[in-house]
Amino acid sequence: MTRQIFAFCLLCWPASVMAQAPSVDTGPLSVIDWLGEQPKTTPRKPKGQMAPGEAPVAQTALPPKVTVTVLGEGSPRAIGLVPAKVTGLPQDLWSASTVSDITDWLDHMPDLHLPAARALFYRLLLAEATAPAGRAAEGDALALARVQALVDNGAVDPALSLIEQAGVATSSDHFALWMQVSLLVGTEDRACALLTQKPYLTSDYSVRIFCAARAGNWDTAALTFGSAQALQLLPPERLALLDRFLNPDLFEGEPGLPMPRTMDAMGFRLFEAIGERPQTRSLPPAFAVVDLRDVAGWKAQLEAAERLTRLGALPDNRFLGIYSDRAPAASGGIWDRVAALQRFDTALSTGSAEAVAKTLRPAWTAMQEAELEVSFATLFAEPLQAVPLEGAAAALRDRISLLSPIYESVGSVDDQNTEAAFLAAIATGAAPESIPDMRHADAIASAFTTPSPRATLITEAQNGKLGMSILATIALLEDGANGDTAALRDALSTLRALGMEDIARRAALQVLLLERS
Repeated sequence: MTRQIFAFCLLCWPASVMAQAPSVDTGPLSVIDWLGEQPKTTPRKPKGQMAPGEAPVAQTALPPKVTVTVLGEGSPRAIGLVPAKVTGLPQDLWSASTVSDITDWLDHMPDLHLPAARALFYRLLLAEATAPAGRAAEGDALALARVQALVDNGAVDPALSLIEQAGVATSSDHFALWMQVSLLVGTEDRACALLTQKPYLTSDYSVRIFCAARAGNWDTAALTFGSAQALQLLPPERLALLDRFLNPDLFEGEPGLPMPRTMDAMGFRLFEAIGERPQTRSLPPAFAVVDLRDVAGWKAQLEAAERLTRLGALPDNRFLGIYSDRAPAASGGIWDRVAALQRFDTALSTGSAEAVAKTLRPAWTAMQEAELEVSFATLFAEPLQAVPLEGAAAALRDRISLLSPIYESVGSVDDQNTEAAFLAAIATGAAPESIPDMRHADAIASAFTTPSPRATLITEAQNGKLGMSILATIALLEDGANGDTAALRDALSTLRALGMEDIARRAALQVLLLERS
C-alpha cells in the first residue's frame, strides 16, 4: 500500500510583494491612534481580509490547529473487489467500528445455510471499504480479517484477489495468508518467486524448504531442513513430512504417515506431493477448491462443485460447466443428479415444451437433494419463461422463478390460490392480505405489514457502524431461518429499514420455499 507522508509548510508573505504595494503616506500612529479610527487615507477592508502590505496577524491567542499523522502511515485506500455503485454499501461502512470488534464478529459468525444470508455476507466482505478510524494499519488488519473470512467459507478465488489487492508484501501476515491461498489454488510458484526476492517475508521454515525445493534448489532445501531439524524449529510431525518430501527414496515401502487432526494448506500439499493425498470431504471448505483442479477425478470435481456452490463460493456458471463436462460414468447418487440436470439442459435447448415439462421435475428434485435450488433457479429461470408450459410444469416454473433474480416478475401471476397470492405479495414487497398455512408465514407477514426493526441495529447503522449492523442482522436472519420466528421477523424488518429490500424479499421467499430439515 502506498503510504503518504504529509509535510507541513509555513507560507511566508514574500518581501517582493510588500515592495510592490502602493505607497500610502499615513505618518506614524500612536497606540491611541492605532486603537481608534484608521486614517482616512487607509482604505477600509472587509473583516478578516488583510490589506495590501499588512503583515499577517493572528485572529486569536489560541494555538493554531495542527494535524498529526503517525510517521509511516497515511490515509488508507478503499480495499474491495466490488465498487459501492454495485454493492449499494458506502465505503465508510466500518468507520466507527474497531477492527477487533469486526474480527470477533467474523470469527463467531454462525454457519450460514440460507442463500440470501450468504450472499449478503459475501457482498459485505467484498465491498470496497476504508478502514475504521481512517488509519492504514487498521486497513491492513481489516483486509486480513476479510480475506480469512472468505477462506473459511470456501471463497478462495475472491480471497486470492483481495489479498493481492491489499498487498502481499505489506507484512509477513499478508504474505503468509497469500501463500496459504496460493497453495490451495495451485499458484504457489508466484509466492515462492516473491520469497526468493524478499526472504524476510516469512520465518516459516516449512515455506522456505518447500519453495527452495520447488525452485530446484535441493541443496538449499536440504540444508535448511537440516538446520530446522537440528534446532527443532518445526514440530516433529512436520519434520517427518518434510523428510519424506525431500527424500522419497529413503521411505519406499514404509507405512504412510498419520494424518494430523488439523490440516493446513502446506501440510495438504506436502502429503499430496508424497502420494498420500488426503480426502477433502472431512476438511474445511477451502480444501474443496483443490479438487476443482484437473489433477482430480471428475467425481471429486463434481462433489467439490456441489459443496462450494452450496456455500455460495462457486459461480453458478462454473458449477454448470463442471456438471456438463462429460456423460455420467455410473448411476446412483451424484451420477443420477448429473444425468437429470443434463437431460433438462438438453431439453431446454430444444425449446420443446413437452421435453422441458418431462425433464423439469426430475432435475428440480435432484437439485433439492443437493440443496442447490437457488443456483438452479438463477441459471434457468429466465430461459424457462420462454417455454409455453402448462399445468403442474408451469406452477413449478413459477416457484423456481421466485427463487431467482427475476422473482418480481412472478408477482403478477393471476392465481386465486392463497399460497400463490401470498408469495406474489412478498415478491412485490406488498402487505399480504391473507396468510396461508406455510412455515414461518406469520413472522414473514409481520415484517411486511407491521415491521419491527431492531432499534439498536438501526442506531448502529446511523452512527457509522453499518457493517457491524449488517453482520448482526445476517446472524439474526440465520437464526430466524432455523426456527426463531421473532428473529426472522426482526431480521427482515431490519433489512427493509436499512434499505436492503431485495435481500429481505429474497430471504423471505427462500424461507418459504426451500425445504430444509
